[in-house]
Amino acid sequence: MFTTQMDAARKGIFTPQMQSVLENESLTQAEIIERVASGEIAICANKNHNSLKAAAVGRGCKTKVNVNLGISKDCADIELEFAKAKLSVDLKADAIMDLSCSGKTQAFRQKLVKEIPIMLGTVPMYDAIGYLDMELAKIPSEKFIDVFEAHAKDGIDFMTIHSGINLQTAERFKKNKRVTNIVSRGGSLLFCWMEMTGKENPFYEHFDRILEISQKHDVTLSLGDACRPGCIDDATDASQIEELITLGELTKRAWEQNVQVMIEGPGHMALNEITANMALQKRLCHGAPFYVLGPLVTDIAPGYDHITSAIGGTLAAANGADFLCYVTPAEHLRLPDLNDMREGLIAARIAAHAADIAKSIPGARDWDRKMSEARAALDWESMINLAIDPEKARKYRESSPPEEAHTCTMCGKMCAVNNMNKILKGEEVTLSHE
Repeated sequence: MFTTQMDAARKGIFTPQMQSVLENESLTQAEIIERVASGEIAICANKNHNSLKAAAVGRGCKTKVNVNLGISKDCADIELEFAKAKLSVDLKADAIMDLSCSGKTQAFRQKLVKEIPIMLGTVPMYDAIGYLDMELAKIPSEKFIDVFEAHAKDGIDFMTIHSGINLQTAERFKKNKRVTNIVSRGGSLLFCWMEMTGKENPFYEHFDRILEISQKHDVTLSLGDACRPGCIDDATDASQIEELITLGELTKRAWEQNVQVMIEGPGHMALNEITANMALQKRLCHGAPFYVLGPLVTDIAPGYDHITSAIGGTLAAANGADFLCYVTPAEHLRLPDLNDMREGLIAARIAAHAADIAKSIPGARDWDRKMSEARAALDWESMINLAIDPEKARKYRESSPPEEAHTCTMCGKMCAVNNMNKILKGEEVTLSHE
């Protein structure tokens, strides 16, 4: 018998969830057992998520991509958010985080668990506000833990808890002024709660209870970065590093109880700081899988932040990040719609794949080779089918039909590929339009 995937690995038991990982990663059975046992790989698989096809996050695995969605007070359309969830699966997302904070959150969460076969995450702090229907300062510490347990019982695979923003980290933050203060929604709510009550962060104070619940249901803890930088000027500051040290300490406590952990990271960060941050996180958090939002490498591109995020995400993943949270064009502006979600997810998947090539994940280049061969043969149907977004590729191709079907409207008869194919076969190249 075993309690969690980590416990099973430490006992040498190869679980069905590990078998699923074996079938989808270029790792051996021995490598999977060793890395799950050490904490370098997390298999986020709640015992109650019966529809799940398990996947792994961490060392030697393909870079995974997460989609955020959820109902809010201003946008409480459950059907729209569930449509996003289904589209996320169709577009090959690896995980979904339900950030619902108002309305019928439990019903929506349970529907996701029942019908969605990829990893599911939540942030219990968000749900606590709407679920408990109490003013923030009046919520007792133990009530936050009750919400965490409710999510665990419902089948959520990984949960973000901002347990690193304890009273000590909060003091560090107040002594080191930032341009954008605390931009993490959960982190800011906890900071406000601590300031108003004078009490310790419940997710830090009651961490042992959280471990008991996590072990019982096999919940992976995603230790959130309340002090992630909200602009490039705030990156790699005292608050961020203080919190990271605390998260490293909590990681060791979790592993002692066979509870799996991921660490969340920045945020906004200048390009030249990303590589060092990845190395620092892995060092301070003992090789635990790293889950990043972006990083967004500039602050000036609202409407295009899926691009600023993909730039930073590629470099982060190439240098050790294991899990990318998508960012959509609507970031900093509004709740994303279906098209925003598609654009953000495809951008993040491009970043993840580019990083997998850079870190020599076995088989990562095979897809690119097939595309290159299709391009060399001017096999347009294969090119479209191999595209990361075939629907968009087909729309572009069909929107501007060329005079000669085997070329495109950019080059026509001057197509380098077509002319090289001809000349190398000993055929004559003619550019006349007659």
